[in-house]
Amino acid sequence: MKKIFLTFLILAISFIFEGCSHKPQTPSVLKEKSITISAAASLEAALKEIGQNFQRETRIPITFNFAASGVLQKQIEAGLSCDVFISAAPQQMKVLEDHGLIDRDSRTYLLKNKLTLIVAKEYGDKISAVSDLLGQDIKMAIGTPASVPAGQYAKESLIYLNLWDQLKGKIVYTKDVSQIVTYVERGELAAGIVYSSDAARLTTGIVKEVFPEETHQPIVYPAAILSSSRNKDAARQFLNYLNNSQSIKIFKAHGFEFLGK
Repeated sequence: MKKIFLTFLILAISFIFEGCSHKPQTPSVLKEKSITISAAASLEAALKEIGQNFQRETRIPITFNFAASGVLQKQIEAGLSCDVFISAAPQQMKVLEDHGLIDRDSRTYLLKNKLTLIVAKEYGDKISAVSDLLGQDIKMAIGTPASVPAGQYAKESLIYLNLWDQLKGKIVYTKDVSQIVTYVERGELAAGIVYSSDAARLTTGIVKEVFPEETHQPIVYPAAILSSSRNKDAARQFLNYLNNSQSIKIFKAHGFEFLGK
């Protein structure tokens, strides 16, 4: 009986230790599969919603890094560890491609956007178009053109409309489009030029004008996997996930036009 008891005891202890040895593997496996997405600030709301769905369905953790596209470009050039880059303009993606920092075969044009003039509620009856800022002692905001694609598009439109020289003294430059929305919503600035996707988040501000597409370069969002990605399979899985019907519906709900597959 003692021998039988000892045999069962040894087997039970072995089973316990074997079970415990497997438990730590789950977080390490997840860590190896995790991916980091660097994306334009204008994509934050949509991508966070899509990211929740992706993580729930695939069990692959995502870390998001949102900022102006020009800032993200510089971070990647400086060695930032990430797997996917989604820019609000082709220019930043092309620079990285020229430096061999993206997987060229993975590059795709994902989304399209429009440029809009938004106005603080208290200025709703004073401003109907950007030209109405002339002759008024008020300020407007655009993204810093050198680093924020929305700011570059805004500058192009104002130049096209022959308003840049007259309005540039009234302009406050911001680090990204989200900051413009905040200023206008709080009434700290009378107006701002942002994407239609940003205007969709307004609660008190008002959209007063949509700039004709001929006034600026096409507003398209390219996406690509970084050459340095340590988990290209998961990164590719995420890019493919952006093309499913649920993700497309989310993008459209946030004011984007879908251009993917």
